Amino acid sequence: MVNLRAAVRSTVRRDRCFWIRAGALAAYTGVYVVRLRTEGLIVDRISVVVSLLVFLCCAFLGRPWRRWGLLVVDAMLYASMWFAYEMTRGSADRLGMPLQVEAVRNIDRVMFLGVDPTAWLQRHFFHPDDVRWYDNVASTVYYTHFVLPVIALAVLWATSRLQWVRFMKRFATVLAVSCAMFVVLPTAPPWMASSRRFPFQIMPMLTRHTWRGFADLGFNGFVRDWNNGLDWANAVAALPSLHTAFAVFVPAFFLPMVRPRWTKVLMMAFPVAMLTALVYFAEHWVIDGVVGAAIVGASFWFWNRREARQRERRATRARAALVVLS
Repeated sequence: MVNLRAAVRSTVRRDRCFWIRAGALAAYTGVYVVRLRTEGLIVDRISVVVSLLVFLCCAFLGRPWRRWGLLVVDAMLYASMWFAYEMTRGSADRLGMPLQVEAVRNIDRVMFLGVDPTAWLQRHFFHPDDVRWYDNVASTVYYTHFVLPVIALAVLWATSRLQWVRFMKRFATVLAVSCAMFVVLPTAPPWMASSRRFPFQIMPMLTRHTWRGFADLGFNGFVRDWNNGLDWANAVAALPSLHTAFAVFVPAFFLPMVRPRWTKVLMMAFPVAMLTALVYFAEHWVIDGVVGAAIVGASFWFWNRREARQRERRATRARAALVVLS
């Protein structure tokens, strides 16, 4: 055993910067947690990209220069993807496509046998003068949308570029299809369909209250910035729901890597909690979430088949090479 350990040590190069990276990542985590408490989550795309780049610089300290070169290329592609997404999503409501209002409401009613799920949830659970525990849970689940995919990307980026590439191919496909639908099918969310500020009022009065639970937990700075950000957001980029799509995407990607069944059950319960929160907050119709989940499923199906074919071709070439060598 001693000789085996000595052989491994002499063969595998010692990582002299491991503890430096660990210290840098610990410092980054501490600063992020403090900022999270004082100013709230980082949600605008530019700040998210900057924060991610700082994390990656900490994670890549001491890595070979070739890894840094790949990191620069990957970072440029990542930033370009989000830039294209923001430009398309932001201009989708100015292209003159007909706004979907009654169609999505009617689909929800058909799925729930004539009941409007948002109106039902708010009638039974929403209390204007009292923030309940489930409001806190729903707000927390809602705002993970701005953190969970970025964390998954950062971890894969720092640990396995192969898995990061697999993640990004599926992720970019979901974003591209969603942006196309934002352009073709601009959709009024439930809160807009009930608001007196707009010419259509096909729903009873609903309250858009995503912020209440988070404010009750003490994240007032984030709530203030978030409410200000709603003024420039594209309100009709609702179909599909990217909140639901990302909540399905991240657990689905890591699900094959998890062994315990109870962990898998919890992971797949997360998108259900997300869609329930979105409907309760009047942010999305149920059909928005169903379509978002379907796009994720189609993206995984497409890339799984394509990667399987690539593996088959490589295996065929390898067998042919072995025959020639033998």
